[in-house]
Amino acid sequence: MSETERLTLYSMPDKDITLHDLIENACVNNYASGNLWHNYVTYSILNDENFFSLECERRNAPDGTLRDLAILDFASLMKVFQNGNEELQEFFHNRKNTSPVCEVSRLIAGSQNPREVYDHVANFYRKYGVGIYAFHKAFRFDSESKKIIPVANENLGGMTLDDLIGYDIQKAELIRNTEAFISGKPANNVLLYGDGGTGKSTSIKALLNEYFSQGLRVIELYKHQFRDILSISKILRQRNYKFIIFIDDLSFEEDESEYKLLKAIIEGGIETRPGNILIYATSNRRHIIREIWSDRDDMEHNGDIHRSDTVEEKLSLASRFGIAINYSAPTRKMYHDIVINLAKKAGIDINESELLAGADRWEIRHGGKTGRAARQYIDYLLGGE
Repeated sequence: MSETERLTLYSMPDKDITLHDLIENACVNNYASGNLWHNYVTYSILNDENFFSLECERRNAPDGTLRDLAILDFASLMKVFQNGNEELQEFFHNRKNTSPVCEVSRLIAGSQNPREVYDHVANFYRKYGVGIYAFHKAFRFDSESKKIIPVANENLGGMTLDDLIGYDIQKAELIRNTEAFISGKPANNVLLYGDGGTGKSTSIKALLNEYFSQGLRVIELYKHQFRDILSISKILRQRNYKFIIFIDDLSFEEDESEYKLLKAIIEGGIETRPGNILIYATSNRRHIIREIWSDRDDMEHNGDIHRSDTVEEKLSLASRFGIAINYSAPTRKMYHDIVINLAKKAGIDINESELLAGADRWEIRHGGKTGRAARQYIDYLLGGE
């Protein structure tokens, strides 16, 4: 029986691993540094959801039989490590990589006994968790397969809330609610509303960058997937993470009725929403649902008798969000501050008066004074260099 077949808790790869496989997996999963064989085996271990890894994620490393079985696994793992390719190690030795996989791989390689390996792996599970949630920040839901899948190329950059110029009151409210959520205290669903391009979606991305290490993850959902929220809740309720279900650009036209389903889900029925899930949505409309002037007439001959009841029903969705944060278009001074800070961060060396004059011309032709217009103007300057 081979060493991989003797592992009792972990599902090791059951096919021959080629040099091509090692390099491809290392590049795709960001651990192309040092000994690729060690990193590959380590990644397989850290990505494997089993009784031991999930128990470590939810609580602390277990004692008793489960611990003993894991230590037996890690004794076999140390022998598997010995099959590493010295030439590969030499080739990738000088590549710098701060990936947690590389860090744990080096710790395992330097361990003197299986108990040390056990401690290193269990510490990783406690800090990052296990499986896809340990290695990714953002996810989507596949309605057909009913699976949560990582976003292949997370378009998050290094954006932090400090990079979002202005909106200090808005950011403070968002931070307060999110930190309460992460710490296990009562927190509210949040609606970020206001003018387009003012940083509503950017704020969510910045939150994810800032609180990823504290267990925050985001699952982006589209309007046609509201029915999937219950399925998502069942998958996530036992995981030791805090999940924000993110609905971007949420709005409904007059003849759309999906808002009733979302309202019911947010309000909750017999099956309560898990405490590790919140809904954060952005919208250009404060009340989300488009109103028309006839909604204001209390009586009409065709259709509803009491139109005011219809108005209240439409407005009731927005009220289901415990916190509503307004992102209004920036003042000219704020717009200029955004441009100056973005230019400084991008390393653009240009006279300030010339920079701001160009920014003013840009906003006239590109939809007004917004953070998005400022970002586009800076990109334009960078592209012309």
